[in-house]
Amino acid sequence: MNLRRDVFQAIADPTRRAILLLVASQAMTAGAIASNFGTARPTVSKHLQILTECDLLAQEPNGREILYRLNPGKLKELADFIEPFRKLWDERFNTLETIMKNYKARE
Repeated sequence: MNLRRDVFQAIADPTRRAILLLVASQAMTAGAIASNFGTARPTVSKHLQILTECDLLAQEPNGREILYRLNPGKLKELADFIEPFRKLWDERFNTLETIMKNYKARE
């Protein structure tokens, strides 16, 4: 059985977030990505596998190597999901700011 990984669990890991930031500007090989971390290459490969399974990274054959590139469509799905929560919290913080300004004005 092939269980899909949870994208939110994938981005919860700081190393995986760092990998996403690395490949955001250009596609990179696993070796090039691994050279940016102080961990063993198999560890980075596991992170790449998880990110690929979640469709956050796409694999692109390039001769004998595989390039990993960001999948912006999947990130847009994440952003679209999170946006209503961001708006809700912005509204709450704006309301709190107004209350605090009115409170200080009365002092």
